[in-house]
Amino acid sequence: MLILLPPSEGKTPAVRGSAVDWHSLGFPELNPYRAKVLESLGTVSANEDALALLGVGTSLRDDVERNTRLHAEPAAPAHRIYSGVLYDALGYQSLTPTQRRKAEESVLVISALWGAIRFGDSVPAYRLSMGTALPDVGRLAPFWKPLLAEALGAVTEGHLLVDCRSSTYAAAWAPPSGRTVAVNVFTETGGVRKVVSHFAKHTRGELARHLLVRRGKAPGTPEQLLKAARENWEAELVEGSARKPHALNIILPN
Repeated sequence: MLILLPPSEGKTPAVRGSAVDWHSLGFPELNPYRAKVLESLGTVSANEDALALLGVGTSLRDDVERNTRLHAEPAAPAHRIYSGVLYDALGYQSLTPTQRRKAEESVLVISALWGAIRFGDSVPAYRLSMGTALPDVGRLAPFWKPLLAEALGAVTEGHLLVDCRSSTYAAAWAPPSGRTVAVNVFTETGGVRKVVSHFAKHTRGELARHLLVRRGKAPGTPEQLLKAARENWEAELVEGSARKPHALNIILPN
C-alpha cells in the first residue's frame, strides 16, 4: 500500500539545519527537472510582481521572498515542513517509531516544486502551487505528468494506491486506475450528498493515520481498503474502469 498526499498550502520553515541535499531525495532522476522549476521559481519570486504571478496575497510576501534563496534555506523532513489540516490529522509526531517507519515507506507527496518526494525527504519550506505557470516551464501539472509517470511507474507496481490528493495535484500524475482508489468525502442530509472541502482534508488525514496505525496487514485491494475504512466511518466503494480509478466515498454525519 502507498498513500498519495498533496502538499499543504502552509508550510513550517526549518529554523536551522543544512540546505537540501539533492542526492538524498527520493526519485533522484527528477533532480534536473526539480532544478529547472526551482530556478524559474526563484526568478519569478524576485520579480516586483511576484505575488500576482504566483497568485498569492500580501500576507505571504515573506514566503515568496524565501523562494529566492531555497538552495541555502534549512531543510527538514517533509512530515515536519508540511503543515495544515490534513497533516495535523495524520499526526506524524504522535506515531510510534514503527508507525513512523511505515509512514516513511508508504507516504508519497506529489509536489509542485519537487515532483514527488517521500515523507522522510528533507526539503526547505517554499511557496508554489501545482496550478501555477512558470517561465520556461509552463503549467506545472502537465510539466510533471510524463516525468512522474516514468519515475513512479516501477516504484508503485504491485501496490494499492490510496489517493488522498486534491484534484489540482491529481492532475500531475494519473496512476494505473485498476489499483488506485481516490478518496472522496461527503456529508449527507435527507439523501442529498454534498462534497466538503475543509473536512475532506481532515478526514483524508485521519484515514491516512488509521491505515498507518491499525494492526494487521496493510490493505492490498480496494475491497480491503473499504473494510479498513469501515472500521471508523460509513463508507462505500465505487468500482472504477479502465480509465477511472475506484472511489472510496466516506460519508460524514451532518
